[in-house]
Amino acid sequence: MKNVIEVKNLTKEYKQLRAVDDLSFEVHEGEILGLLGPNGSGKSTTINCILSLLDFSRGSIRILGSEMQPDAYGIKKEIGVVFQDVAVFEELNVYDNMDYFCGLYIKDKATRRKYIEEAIRLAGLEDFKRFFPKQLSGGLLRRLNIACGIAHKPKLIFLDEPTVAVDPQSRNNILDGIKALRDQGATIVYTTHYMEEVEILCDRVIILDKGRIIASGTNDELKQLARIEEKVSVETQRLSGKYIEEIKAFPNVESVDYSNGLLLIIYKKGKNNLTELMDYLKKEDIPYNRIYSERPTLNDVFLELTGKELRD
Repeated sequence: MKNVIEVKNLTKEYKQLRAVDDLSFEVHEGEILGLLGPNGSGKSTTINCILSLLDFSRGSIRILGSEMQPDAYGIKKEIGVVFQDVAVFEELNVYDNMDYFCGLYIKDKATRRKYIEEAIRLAGLEDFKRFFPKQLSGGLLRRLNIACGIAHKPKLIFLDEPTVAVDPQSRNNILDGIKALRDQGATIVYTTHYMEEVEILCDRVIILDKGRIIASGTNDELKQLARIEEKVSVETQRLSGKYIEEIKAFPNVESVDYSNGLLLIIYKKGKNNLTELMDYLKKEDIPYNRIYSERPTLNDVFLELTGKELRD
């Protein structure tokens, strides 16, 4: 499989802080790679080094087969970057914003017009071409920000939390647009704190912490790293402490929590946990409204690997 990005032994130091620590990974052509990590894990520093926006202490970076340098303009024209902070011109309308950014790379007016119209359709901005940024909702503004970053049809796209603080409809539109970009042949590096988006979009995931890779693989491969095997939730009222203690004593139970009428049981292993629990509820004549089981989510794995303490 062809590598679009090759990072080898990347290290970035700030005085006493090593923000990126001997990092090596590849991004394959045509995939969406989720680059995840808690705040301060080194994600932004890694991306800025890849884009040659930061000098780094050691290592090498190759993009599209060539060494990345600050003056590698031939490579940079094949890259689209959409940062978390919206960066558009308030004095330009939607179409003219896109024309400006696309014009940095595409000089032919007819080609540029065609590309802009395609990006407008992809972002769902057909009815807002003449609107100015201050007239757009937060979701539309995010979609404009993405459209400006990808209108020149880059081969490699970096998307930094593109759905933060948008409504569900805009989020759905953005996610569909990202899938369409991948289907059209783009390679995408995607950062987000929304794990459900990663499960929907990403072909492969890298989790960083303290500047190092602590896990990588497909969503299914990462879920196999989870210490827990199954989560069972039961809606039941007035469950006494006696029953909770007896459930805690089940052979495969990792933990039990009961609050606001919801019993949550975490199992560390086993295949017949749900049957055992239902038999117990029936035997003890404990009424319940609903009971359901689920496998570990990517969010469960992420918290297990990086911890639950708050980060700055």
